[in-house]
Amino acid sequence: MKYIYALLVFLPIAVLLHFFIPDLYLLIFITSAIALVPLAAVLGQATEELAVYTGPQVGGLLNATLGNAAELIISIVALRAGLVDLVKASVTGSIIGNILIVMGASLLAGGIKNGIQRFDRSSMGAVASMMLLAVISISVPTIFSATIQRESGHEDVQLLSDGVAIAMIVVYVLYLLYSFFTSSNSHKSTSDSAESEHTASWSLPVSLGLLVASTIGIVVMSEILVGVVEEVVRALGWTEVFLGVMIIPLVGNVAEHLVGVQVAVKNRMDLSLSISLGSSLQVALFVAPVLVLISLFFSKHMDLVFTRFEIVALIAAVLIGNLVVLDGESNWLEGAQLITAYVILGIAFYFLPV
Repeated sequence: MKYIYALLVFLPIAVLLHFFIPDLYLLIFITSAIALVPLAAVLGQATEELAVYTGPQVGGLLNATLGNAAELIISIVALRAGLVDLVKASVTGSIIGNILIVMGASLLAGGIKNGIQRFDRSSMGAVASMMLLAVISISVPTIFSATIQRESGHEDVQLLSDGVAIAMIVVYVLYLLYSFFTSSNSHKSTSDSAESEHTASWSLPVSLGLLVASTIGIVVMSEILVGVVEEVVRALGWTEVFLGVMIIPLVGNVAEHLVGVQVAVKNRMDLSLSISLGSSLQVALFVAPVLVLISLFFSKHMDLVFTRFEIVALIAAVLIGNLVVLDGESNWLEGAQLITAYVILGIAFYFLPV
């Protein structure tokens, strides 16, 4: 993973281009996006290092709340710029990307290396049911919006979205409490196995300093990236939905994705699946509703009304993901199936009209 940190060289390049050659929109977008990858990796590593010092319970809470911090920061910056459709698309892309491409690549690589792999069925069952709840929660405002046909509808939809967002955060907190304190050793074994191989490499002051520095860096790069999104969309002929679904989610999560695949190759499937499915669950039940509530402080509010195709993609990803994990074992063919589903959805999003 250390080679990812070499990509930090793109940070000053993006800054220089932004200030001195602002007309190179596409190059600014590419360099700032690449710079976000190592910054997100540093943020994730700093969080893990702090978890060693705080102990398993607090450390688990840190990972549960900061696991998608980079993506959350990018989305908040985009919300402030009024790019609500882009943020919604990035939520969709992050959920289906983690389930289909990250878990798919993990099952494919792990299956080729180790054959049939097994994992704790009960813990994955809990995640699967929570993902179904998440999709239901996101679908309700969308269906409600399509059903009502009156002038006051938008206000009703926003109020419904706010209420659903609060309910989603509450149930996510309850899930964390269940995972940390009342579940069987399935969740515990994942964190224990990770801790047994990981001791603190950074001191506490260094961990805190890098956490703050990487957060500031992500904010700066996000501002630069979001500032050229509209120009890039026009130049490439893409839609904001395609950019949000297929590109933005990869920027903040590449490092985490690689870790998921690496541990699957090492035959640690419980940890690998907790990375991919846990990240999807966090985006659906924590990041998305938090963005809805944060948007209330901006001029353009975000609701939970997604396009019909986004809802179809979410339902399809969750259903096939659940079918794969509920039997407690996996193989490389299932990984290939998940990746194929992601490619098909990606092609459809590319041709989806504005």
